Amino acid sequence: MSHLLAQEDLPRHVAIIMDGNGRWAERRHKPRLFGHEAGMKAVREVIETAADLQIPYLTLYAFSQENWKRPRAEVDALMKLLQRYIRSESKKLIEKGIRVCAIGELDRLSPSSRAELDNLIAQTADNDQLIVTLALSYGGRAEIVEVARQIAKRVADGDLDPDDVDETLFKSLLYKPDLPDPDLLIRTSGELRISNFLLWQLAYTELYVTDVLWPDFDRQAFVDAIIAFQNRERRFGTVLT
Repeated sequence: MSHLLAQEDLPRHVAIIMDGNGRWAERRHKPRLFGHEAGMKAVREVIETAADLQIPYLTLYAFSQENWKRPRAEVDALMKLLQRYIRSESKKLIEKGIRVCAIGELDRLSPSSRAELDNLIAQTADNDQLIVTLALSYGGRAEIVEVARQIAKRVADGDLDPDDVDETLFKSLLYKPDLPDPDLLIRTSGELRISNFLLWQLAYTELYVTDVLWPDFDRQAFVDAIIAFQNRERRFGTVLT
């Protein structure tokens, strides 16, 4: 159904909360890790679809700060899964001209996972067909607090006048200030919350929630979300005439 999309009205930046791996596995009487492994296929498919549609930016909520509270065995398995994904997909990402970035408290990742991630970021740094940002050890509140901390320090040091603090300055101190705000946020699994994701950036983002669990989220599901987006009237707080 991609032929039904209006090419002139595609979202510039799509963000996705990839939810439902655990429930997908439970419905099949499998351990949660089985669902996380199945979710790798959906990651591959949405990246390929975004590239095919020439959507410039895709941000994936891969691991939240809250996820550190999960059982140690599951966290360790997720770190290993991240490494396995990078190793299996890096060649294809490079060939397709896809650039990979990451946001979050990356120092909390396991040393081996961080090394694999840094290597992939470096290898794809010059690519420009699609920018895929992985939110890892990420929390929207933590990002905002870090910006506030930087501003407070600059004011205390006498390098910044409080009257000069505005939205432009604030945005410039975010993890990735050159990343445009998402036009479309997709959440799988039917949950109606944004789970501490991109709290500053989502101010005027269109929200799309689907009951599809993440491992089942395929190209068609992605296209359906974009069709729904294109049927919206975006006003950004104003009245259209």
